[in-house]
Amino acid sequence: MPAEEHKWFIEHTSPGTAHMFGVVNFLKSMRTEYQQVEVADTTQFGRILILDGKIQSAEYDEYIYHEALVHPAMLICPAPRRVLVTGGGEGATLREVLRHPTVEKLVMVDLDREVVEICRELLTSWHQGSFDDRRVELHFMDARQYLEETDQLFDVILSDIPEPVEAGPALKLFTRQYFELISKRLVAGGAFALQAGDCGLPFIEAHSAILNTIRQVMPLALPYRAFIPSFNTEWGFILAAAEGREMPAAEALDLLIQERRLDLRYFDGETAGSIFALPKDIRARLAAETRTIDDDNLISVY
Repeated sequence: MPAEEHKWFIEHTSPGTAHMFGVVNFLKSMRTEYQQVEVADTTQFGRILILDGKIQSAEYDEYIYHEALVHPAMLICPAPRRVLVTGGGEGATLREVLRHPTVEKLVMVDLDREVVEICRELLTSWHQGSFDDRRVELHFMDARQYLEETDQLFDVILSDIPEPVEAGPALKLFTRQYFELISKRLVAGGAFALQAGDCGLPFIEAHSAILNTIRQVMPLALPYRAFIPSFNTEWGFILAAAEGREMPAAEALDLLIQERRLDLRYFDGETAGSIFALPKDIRARLAAETRTIDDDNLISVY
């Protein structure tokens, strides 16, 4: 389609940079109680979900993001039975967790019921009916409040919370206090993974501070990244676990994937070796980080 025949969505990634997406049609644009939500069909990436002006996932490549978020933590645990997802409104994180045959209970806690309902209606290829799986238990409330009030323990906790945008609902879900709550709700030997913002220079500031904060709370915190085409950057994740846990070697990881009969498009042993191997300049930047995020010292992205 010639450029002059479609609209443009511009995602501002910093005061001096932006991504542009040719839009065929806007299917939804509204303000919920908590955030601005938009769903659009684009020329290159298919359908996209946008929250507060930031693309959360795209039909073309959401499998990369969600497989990278979910499977390292799930595979580091021998037989994950109880899993908690905070955020994850598209339902694709649920989809990936439910691939693991040992899962008996999957709790999802999302603040914004309206966003989840929009995703259930318009992002069916993301969730593929996962919201209706008998193992799934949905709670529409603040994830931090849920962690403070529950006495349940989980084998794996996955945080699929949007970036901490200034004045957004996620600011206190990247703090030391939040990660301490996560740690208390993990079984001995449990694992935690989260999306942790842009991992590419020069936009690594938030990711670096999040990693340093988790390292104050959990014995093992491993940064990793995956290139997400619709984000046009190396996106950062962090895997945190009990001391003594480590990502299996490539052959062992492939065997685990085969044993669990996981039909994955992106993640396997060779991919794990790549995404956990950070380049020298990124390692140096992360090693130099001294900031700790807490309730009195929040961090936000542009």
